[in-house]
Amino acid sequence: MTVLDFLKFKQEKKKISMITCYDSTFSQIVDSSDVDCILIGDSCSNVMHGEESTIPAKMEWLEEHTRSVRSKTKKFIVSDMPFLSTRKGFAHAVDCAGRLLVSGANAVKIEGVYGQEEILKSIILSGIPVIAHLGLTPQFFQAFGGHRMQGKTEEAAEKIIYEAKKAEELGCFAVLVECIPKELAKKITDLLSVPVIGIGSGVDVDGQVLVLQDMLGLSTFKPFFVRHYLNGTELVKNALNSFNSDVKTLNFPSGSESK
Repeated sequence: MTVLDFLKFKQEKKKISMITCYDSTFSQIVDSSDVDCILIGDSCSNVMHGEESTIPAKMEWLEEHTRSVRSKTKKFIVSDMPFLSTRKGFAHAVDCAGRLLVSGANAVKIEGVYGQEEILKSIILSGIPVIAHLGLTPQFFQAFGGHRMQGKTEEAAEKIIYEAKKAEELGCFAVLVECIPKELAKKITDLLSVPVIGIGSGVDVDGQVLVLQDMLGLSTFKPFFVRHYLNGTELVKNALNSFNSDVKTLNFPSGSESK
């Protein structure tokens, strides 16, 4: 998959599936699946590092997770630009985005458009593909007063529409909308010629993304938009308990597992 395929998917009305991934073990599994592409999100801060938000995510973390995932997959990878990485000037932003591509990403995702239009343009003109993330942008959760649905008022909806149209105008090859009303998500999807990928934004978008650990049931975090496709916690716990039992009862290792 390339950036051109994203547009082709939209033109052919084929839905895009995107899943987060942070390590080589899961990367190998995702690579063998039918999922279209991978997001290495700053959600690694919560999922892999135990932080309470995405704010603590460091550039070095995103680089290392990108390298790890790339080592076991040929799928299209989008890596997140962490908190404030696009707010310290043109040179810093382009350098950070470039480091993610050197680490193995095919593109970067940047939260927000308003107030950093020229930064996005500079990164895109540097040959780095960009997805704009709009709506509930987790790096802004303090300013939002928490993780809340966005775009519920007419004024808020118009701001998101402006940002979406501006993102396309600047050259972003896709837009990701998070936790906005499904009617607004559909309107934006119909307005743009580039694909709109949703999370918690209804079915009338061009694709969907979920956090891998959430959809596998490996996380206690379950917002309204997450579907558990596996009861991963119970499966892993049962395996651990079986191992413990076999060790205690001398059933592991067996004769064939010993030399």
